[in-house]
Amino acid sequence: MIKHVVVFKFKEESKNQITQAKEVLMSMEGNVPTIKGIEVNIDELKSSRSFDIMLTVTLESFEALEEYQLDPYHSGVVKTFMNMHTERSVAIDFTV
Repeated sequence: MIKHVVVFKFKEESKNQITQAKEVLMSMEGNVPTIKGIEVNIDELKSSRSFDIMLTVTLESFEALEEYQLDPYHSGVVKTFMNMHTERSVAIDFTV
């Protein structure tokens, strides 16, 4: 199994979009077939070094991760929304 973890930093003017972003990210469940598990968490500490929201997706393999990246729902709906409201993201992918 593969874990794909992404943290996002929102643009200042988009801070009120974080709750909506959680809904958009969670909407991948059932819409992106390669996802075996999904979790979305919103930062509570709000320190200067904190990111605003974290996405964790579980997939079967690195091949499934590649399919996930190209999935029309993920790349069309979710990435479009996130790119519109975030200034930065960082990802890590690893085997569990």
